[in-house]
Amino acid sequence: MRNILWKILLVSPVALFGQMVLASSAVAKDFSPSLKSDLKLPEVQASEPIKLSQTAIEPASSVSVDEFMQLTEQQSLGESSQTSVDSISQVTSISQLSDVQPTDWAFQALQSLVERYGCIAGYPDGTYRGNQATTRYEFAAGLNACLDQILNLVDVESEVTAEDLAVIRRLQEEFAAELATLRGRVDALEARTAELEANQFSTTTKLIGEVVFGVADSFGDTLETVGLDQTVFQDRVRLNFVTNFDEKQQLWTRLDASNATPLTNSGIGATTYQTADSGNDVGIGWLAYYYNGDKFQVYLPAAFPLWQDFVPTVSPYFEGFTGANNSITSFGESSPIYKIGLASGGGLGLNYFVGDNVTVSAGYFGGDSFDPSEGSGLFNGEYSMLGQLTFDAGKLQLGLTYVHAYFNDFGGGGIGDVDGNAIFDTLVGTSLARNPFDVATVTNSYGASAAYQLSEKISVSAFGGYTDAFEAGGAGDAEIWYYGLGFAFPDLGGEGNLLGLQAGAEPYVGGIDFGGAIAGGDDVPLSIQAFYRYAVNDYINITPGVVALFNPGGFGDLDDPLDSDPIVIGVLRTTFNF
Repeated sequence: MRNILWKILLVSPVALFGQMVLASSAVAKDFSPSLKSDLKLPEVQASEPIKLSQTAIEPASSVSVDEFMQLTEQQSLGESSQTSVDSISQVTSISQLSDVQPTDWAFQALQSLVERYGCIAGYPDGTYRGNQATTRYEFAAGLNACLDQILNLVDVESEVTAEDLAVIRRLQEEFAAELATLRGRVDALEARTAELEANQFSTTTKLIGEVVFGVADSFGDTLETVGLDQTVFQDRVRLNFVTNFDEKQQLWTRLDASNATPLTNSGIGATTYQTADSGNDVGIGWLAYYYNGDKFQVYLPAAFPLWQDFVPTVSPYFEGFTGANNSITSFGESSPIYKIGLASGGGLGLNYFVGDNVTVSAGYFGGDSFDPSEGSGLFNGEYSMLGQLTFDAGKLQLGLTYVHAYFNDFGGGGIGDVDGNAIFDTLVGTSLARNPFDVATVTNSYGASAAYQLSEKISVSAFGGYTDAFEAGGAGDAEIWYYGLGFAFPDLGGEGNLLGLQAGAEPYVGGIDFGGAIAGGDDVPLSIQAFYRYAVNDYINITPGVVALFNPGGFGDLDDPLDSDPIVIGVLRTTFNF
């Protein structure tokens, strides 16, 4: 009789601890900040194999009670499986579970429960999935198997002696403290989960924010002449509301507020957070929908799209998607060919993945897609179209890009004026390169970008491009060039840090022809930047940087001489991510 009782007592704690694990897993949900991993589909009838192996307490076990309780809490925050209860099947040998190895910490406990007591169930594919949380269905199935074994072990006609009862009472008392502690932790998890559910903003939407504080100053004779040589303290705020409808669909709604304007006369050399002064009034900064399929991705923007929103720009460590965590300057992010187009309207973008190494990208943006007046709309107004092939061979990446665009509203201020639209829409290039004719203009642009990972600590990237701009219905023709070379040193001095060095020519007019009247172009506007991002923690980084501009305005035959002298810009950028 004593042997029978010991067998019962060896199995009973399994059921008791299993019940406590179930209680925690049944009430807790995953509140991970991930955009996709925390998604919960409605009305999921799901189950996973029961985790009796992680709740079995044996005298020879090396897992302490505290370690066990930590495991229990981790399990309680896990995802639920989508396998039905009917898929659970009994196993008679530990060798039937392909994902259980002798090196696993609970191997001996599992082996005992399977081969001595027949108290473990697995999946039909021969796996146990010991790191997944259990459900009520699985618990019921596992508990039923254990109780069946207990009944088989007990001789119902035998009498329980007083000595046997004393042993049972003593073991109950020894486990009482551990069970009480475990129940207290489960109660705390229930309270925490209830509070989160009561106060959560949305079951489908996450908030991702970025706040930038920037102290900057610019130095140069030209800037002193026009009074733009003052130290400024600027800010920009972005609040992204990311809605996950399911694992494949996302809606991004971004609110922006800023008082950060560029520090040069024409805007060349602008940092990534310097766009326009809205007086810190809040407005829509971006609105777009993504569908992520297995072989393709669809990008459907309704307001203020950019090509780098979905096209691989082949500019690792510098590309920041106009954010304030990587490159200091807008020009330094990636090739200016990705900044050709009108960023106000909507359109459509598509990535098609050809195997693991090739991506085909295509897109169409309408500049005034929201305007129903004549000469506007999605197809009858300004527009831009892109096509790209991207090759990814691991350490080496290459992108070949073509962009066709049409512009009809430059503001009417004359050649070189950028009060209206511009060919390069995000404050890169000389004034002449952005508005060479001040009349309706058609452009065809060709570019190549490449990146090579020399080592885990060194990456080199380069780009080059050419834009042929000509008057729509006229004889004017302009050649616009741009190129750059950058070196990045990730994790230099600590994890999350980044040193970036880059030099290149911002878009400039190499030559311009007004129907046989040939005029000179810009002097080459060289831009050199260096920055070092220091990661204070996962949420805050501080980035000092310096930008040197030579011939910033081009100062060609048709350009504004006020931007001819060299300019040096110093920046101290602090970025808060949450």
